[in-house]
Amino acid sequence: MESENTKKLQIAIFASHTGTNMQAIIDACRRGDLNGEVCAVISNNSNSQALEKAKTSGVRAYHLSNKTHTEEDELDEAIYNVLTENGTNIVVLAGYMKKIGPKVLKQYKGRILNIHPSLLPKYGGKGMYGSNVHRAVIDAGEKTTGVTIHLVEEEYDTGKIIRQCEIEVLESDTIDTLSKRVLEKENSFYVETLKLISENVIKLQ
Repeated sequence: MESENTKKLQIAIFASHTGTNMQAIIDACRRGDLNGEVCAVISNNSNSQALEKAKTSGVRAYHLSNKTHTEEDELDEAIYNVLTENGTNIVVLAGYMKKIGPKVLKQYKGRILNIHPSLLPKYGGKGMYGSNVHRAVIDAGEKTTGVTIHLVEEEYDTGKIIRQCEIEVLESDTIDTLSKRVLEKENSFYVETLKLISENVIKLQ
């Protein structure tokens, strides 16, 4: 039973590839660690592991992309319809490699989260994702990197920062070792942040 200070999150997750953060959120909901339910998973990649993992977990999974809808406004509308049909009250981007359309941005303003593998505003913007970020961090000789969860705006990585954590960059780190440590932290950090949102400790609006 929900108290006045908690709310159940109806989470739609957008993912393009492996879906590791997505799976961590699904598992946390199933265990009861997070007062929420993943009501839909949307991917722009029909072959993504995220879609397969969602189906295996019994979550509604949708492939929506420029292959299913050639016009951007039609794709935006289709995604919006999936969100509303599934009662979504928060959208979580978890390695989603496509910009969000204007209708979804407007209707879910202040309720769309993204996770980024650096301490924004460092190493953000177009083209800065995955190994590109970690390579830039190592090449710059940074001693720390981290994870940022932020609200999604029209431009990449520019929305309000909700929460950050630091991760040490080791002298021995390669792109692969740093990527692995950051991703492991992402999995737990996303769940922790969503829990704080559900408990109204973090207020998005």
